[in-house]
Amino acid sequence: MIRRAFSAAAAAIAAGWMVVSLVIVIAAYVSTADHTSGSASSSSPAAGAASTAAGEVRLGYFANVTHATAVVGVAHGDFAKALGTTKLSTQIYNAGPAEMTALLGGQLDAAYVGPSSALAAFAQSHGEALRIVAGATSGGAELVVRPGITSAADLKGKTIASPQKGNTQDVALRAWLKQNGLTANPDGTGDVSVNPQDNAATLDQFKAGHIDGAWLPEPWASRMVTEAGAKVLVDERSLWPGGQFATTNLVVSTSFLAAHPDTVKALIDGQIAANQWITADPADAQKLVNDQLKQLTGKSLTGAEIQRAFSEQTVTDDPLAASLQTSMDHAVSTGLLKKTDLHGIFDLTLLNTELAKDGRPAVSDAGLSGSEK
Repeated sequence: MIRRAFSAAAAAIAAGWMVVSLVIVIAAYVSTADHTSGSASSSSPAAGAASTAAGEVRLGYFANVTHATAVVGVAHGDFAKALGTTKLSTQIYNAGPAEMTALLGGQLDAAYVGPSSALAAFAQSHGEALRIVAGATSGGAELVVRPGITSAADLKGKTIASPQKGNTQDVALRAWLKQNGLTANPDGTGDVSVNPQDNAATLDQFKAGHIDGAWLPEPWASRMVTEAGAKVLVDERSLWPGGQFATTNLVVSTSFLAAHPDTVKALIDGQIAANQWITADPADAQKLVNDQLKQLTGKSLTGAEIQRAFSEQTVTDDPLAASLQTSMDHAVSTGLLKKTDLHGIFDLTLLNTELAKDGRPAVSDAGLSGSEK
């Protein structure tokens, strides 16, 4: 019964993630969470009983440069080493909404995902579904367009692609258009037609002249520039204070966090090790990520593409929590999400404990851990 409910809800979400009710998924999720490990709201390790390592952790991520932390953590063996006897099972996704459907449906325990998709799952589950436990990437997203387009005004009447409706880059695109006086409605109407589609299709559509640009994560923005002659109209870093904003975070199911905090801690340890290696040895990290992209997608990047993609972003364990409320505001302003209290979306207890062991300062939750006072 629950499995059929998940399948039905997943199909509905695929048809319109931000506008379709997740009542069926949420009901099944909460029922499963309560049966497995008590109330999902008791996710903090400090609030739970003595922890045990899970026999398996199921992790989702993208074959993107913006998910370099996950790509390296898997391929470099950092996750496996930290997890010890816990089996690591992985699944590749093309966009956040489908990945969050899998997390809500009990098919994933943890996932690397953009903030907008995490926000949607958190909001639709009334704060029960997940917790953000670490960051992963800042930056790595651009609006790339045809050379003749030089300003927002030039986009009127044009078609611009995004990875998927409700995806982090899709929300950023729609919010930027609105801030520049242009409408881009969720139904595809407005001054600018936003066309959500697979990143690989976007590159082909641009080359064929069917679209005028796209707001994309790395390495797809770099591929549009180097392979298709696109130019950068907006580097998203220019829109944020200090150029810092969350592109990818690590989220976990609240039921899994409550039942297996030791496993989540090990996953975070693996991430910290992966990010340290990426930072210390960027050339080898780029080569490893490129090799993995070829293995996962069937195509590697050129040297110029992988170097450019890495230069557009920064790996970080900090989830840059202060940027999350802005991401929520963008989703609300563009009609993709209803206003939601974000208190409780972060649980950085384990991350800050592990950072302290390395003598590193704690990262901020921007006041969004726990319920609002």
